[in-house]
Amino acid sequence: MKRIAVAALITLFATGSAFAQSCESKAVGKDGKPLSGAAKTSFVKKCKQDACESKAMGKDGKPLTGAAKTSFMTKCEKGA
Repeated sequence: MKRIAVAALITLFATGSAFAQSCESKAVGKDGKPLSGAAKTSFVKKCKQDACESKAMGKDGKPLTGAAKTSFMTKCEKGA
């Protein structure tokens, strides 16, 4: 059981950096120019949140709620 938990944790960190890179590369304005400043920060934050939202599931397959979801989202967004 510990091996599965460690493998899941390692996978989470590995995919987190991939999400960060993809969110950074998607930060492009309507005119095709890369976003900068507050617009880029806002876009990347929302992108990470959306990416983590779909992963917020409990062991039983149901969506997390309350404090469990808040904790998961915080950890996921830091890793993403």
